[in-house]
Amino acid sequence: MRLWRTLPFDRSAAAEEPGGALWFPRSRQGYGRHDNPDLYGCLYVAEDAVSAVAEALAAFRGAGPLTASMLVHLGSPLALVGLELPDEAIVVDLDDPAALVAEGLRPSRVATRARDITQRLASDLHRRHPDAVALRWWSTLEASWINLTLFDRAAPRLAVAEVTEMRMDDAVVRDAAALLGLAPV
Repeated sequence: MRLWRTLPFDRSAAAEEPGGALWFPRSRQGYGRHDNPDLYGCLYVAEDAVSAVAEALAAFRGAGPLTASMLVHLGSPLALVGLELPDEAIVVDLDDPAALVAEGLRPSRVATRARDITQRLASDLHRRHPDAVALRWWSTLEASWINLTLFDRAAPRLAVAEVTEMRMDDAVVRDAAALLGLAPV
């Protein structure tokens, strides 16, 4: 399955090093939806490239038009990375009503912005499903977009399919910006 992520990209870094396409930034985690850096590192990815880009640009909603500086983070250009995860990889699908029932969860607990709740949920699921490499859930930006939180135990199964530095004229960047109200000038 093809998955997409964005990251501040360092062309000189090896894939697993900081700035590399397969780097799990555990040392920088703790505030994200499913972060539990004492237990695991994680990557936030999406099934749709537009979703991955929109998640990266969401902090700029209301900031006016899209600018080139919004495509730079930590001094590095943002890149859109296509990753391949084998279809047979085990994923806890929180977008599946049957899975929610089996786990005793309600959609409101999955989609809340309360990080103490979502981080505890992720920690519990990580422990209860030792063979699962990810959690699958819907984007809070657009419910039809599906995101995954990849646990670092997925790393040996991931392959980089493509890396593209994001540019203002990329269709995927323009589509994500338009959804967020960041129409380019």
